[in-house]
Amino acid sequence: MAQQFGAIQVGTYLEIKRSDGRIHPALVTALHEDTSSVTVEWIEKGTNKGKKVELSHAFSLNPHLAPAPPGPEAPLVPSDQGDNSCSPLNFMVAPITKEKPGGDSPDREVKRPLSTGTSPRSSPTRKSPCVLEVERLRELREKRHLELLERRARRDACNAHPHAAVIAMIQHFRADLEREGSALLAQTCLLEPSRSTTSGASGARKIYVCVRKRPLNEREAEHKDIDVVTIPCSDVVVVHEARQKLDLTRYLENQAFRFDHAFDDNATNESVYKHAAQPLVETIFRGGMATCFAYGQTGSGKTHTMGGDFSGKKQDSSKGIYAMAAHDVFCLLQEANYKMLDLQVYGAFFEIYWGKVYDLLNWKTRLRVLEDSNQQVQVVGLLEQEVLCVEDVMKLIEIGNRCRTSGQTSANTHSSRSHAVFQIILKRRGRLHGKFSLIDLAGNERGADTSSADRQTRLEGAEINKSLLALKECIRALGRNKGHTPFRACKLTQVLRDSFIGENSRTCMIATISPGMKSCEHTLNTLRYANRVKELAVDPSAYKQLHSIVPRSIYQLDDLARPWTIQSLPETDEFKVFCVQKEDQVCPQSFAFITRGKGPKKRKEVDEKALVEERQDSFRMLKVFLKMAEEIDYDMDFYAAQFENVLAQKISILMDIQDKVKSFRTNLYKEELGKGGAIT
Repeated sequence: MAQQFGAIQVGTYLEIKRSDGRIHPALVTALHEDTSSVTVEWIEKGTNKGKKVELSHAFSLNPHLAPAPPGPEAPLVPSDQGDNSCSPLNFMVAPITKEKPGGDSPDREVKRPLSTGTSPRSSPTRKSPCVLEVERLRELREKRHLELLERRARRDACNAHPHAAVIAMIQHFRADLEREGSALLAQTCLLEPSRSTTSGASGARKIYVCVRKRPLNEREAEHKDIDVVTIPCSDVVVVHEARQKLDLTRYLENQAFRFDHAFDDNATNESVYKHAAQPLVETIFRGGMATCFAYGQTGSGKTHTMGGDFSGKKQDSSKGIYAMAAHDVFCLLQEANYKMLDLQVYGAFFEIYWGKVYDLLNWKTRLRVLEDSNQQVQVVGLLEQEVLCVEDVMKLIEIGNRCRTSGQTSANTHSSRSHAVFQIILKRRGRLHGKFSLIDLAGNERGADTSSADRQTRLEGAEINKSLLALKECIRALGRNKGHTPFRACKLTQVLRDSFIGENSRTCMIATISPGMKSCEHTLNTLRYANRVKELAVDPSAYKQLHSIVPRSIYQLDDLARPWTIQSLPETDEFKVFCVQKEDQVCPQSFAFITRGKGPKKRKEVDEKALVEERQDSFRMLKVFLKMAEEIDYDMDFYAAQFENVLAQKISILMDIQDKVKSFRTNLYKEELGKGGAIT
């Protein structure tokens, strides 16, 4: 083998010729005796490259590495020059161009002619010190390149994840949480006490709020997204928001929320239904209105929770809350307490898309949402189909899901673009007994998330956000016990009105969140929204009760027996404050002329008293309007409407006075004409 490869060994540098004609040195890394070739490697532009070179090609470019010829030396061939034939002829070897793989300038090495009278074997070629120094520097450079590549490979192996620092901080927090428990939450997060310890039993609460966290999906795993949501116990959710200081130091801001129940990414639909929606089923058998709605970001698992598991584009409706609620309804119908009621079960399914209501069980017929004489919201024209078993309900759900409007967004390939409402209705002798509304809300979206979408998708997202914002404003108004709640702002809030203010209604909200770091802002917004709903404590008669919004000591309302009633205005708290007059003090009829039977002195006293009270009343109303305008969060629409109605009332009073004055002047003119005619 040594004779075959000559002086070529592993670790030897030799010249190779590339396919583009370049010649540069390479390192021998392997010898192949069976194929008479060698494997060489070199570094080009920071990358290791290599190839196999046949021995014939290697020896042609590196003759000094070729093996010695076998046997004795061949005799010299006589020539025409006689005895001087031993001296070789002077010759010139063509220069060999050596190019470095990195694109450096070529080093040209010219073999000088051998001096006459000397044999090429007896005097080998010597390299100049300059050439030796260049080769030494080249070897050092290649060695540094190899060391750099090794360090980079080791660093990439240690820090393979782009968010390695954040992952380490989250793991450290979770490890401390396991050791210290609630003490760490109390130190790092402002956590409010549980509602179970402050408000008594859960059955007395009208609104039950729970949160469900879904696992990371395949797309998030491909983009190396990380889980930033921790659920340490059954009612606490902690979000680890990655922040950066001014000195570019990364740190975690841990924000904790407490709800009635929190489900981690291992929870199933059955466990969510058992804690969230199942306690509401018995409400409709007692003549109440139950509502369960899912709220969250697009792609956070709302439709999966309400409708069932997805396998591709097909949905298994048997594992959703819709079917589980229907199963429990039919089970309760067989109990002795409710079997004697002779109840009938009906199903209805409709969607709210672009502010319009469509019946999903009747070829998407357009419907109207109106109020009846009892101020109950009714969906006019909705098809209510009687169901006799759970299988009938499953068929209705499958029909509605096929007709429901859906689309593809940047966050979800099968995104719901409408609010779907499935209702299980109980009737007794043709009259409504109870109703269970299961609502799958469309996901809220940011404009930054839909910037690359088409115009239709952006408009749909804007309409979805508008309806969800209207729902939020209604919840805020109810939480602050405002007299005016904007339930008519959109069709969604009209449908949900009875769920919040009904006398015998109970509501459950399932907030679904995404665990990814890229969805952290969406997750925090959803949790804050759910926290607002959780704080809502509505009395059944809160919508009808009137509470003053200004201190009584300023306006002295205690001495007023009954406010001034105006039929054209709604009965609201603010308007009750505006109308602080008694009906027998100032009204349009008080400006009529006093009957002729009363004396002029009594008439003057009544007129002066009416004018003084009118001036004081106007001053009080002006102060009330100014007080309302100074509030940070006041209902501007209600403010403008009340102001306009009060002004219209004042204008009508003044116009009535103007008509009386005109009539008085006309009578005076007629009397003067009559006196003049009598004198003549």
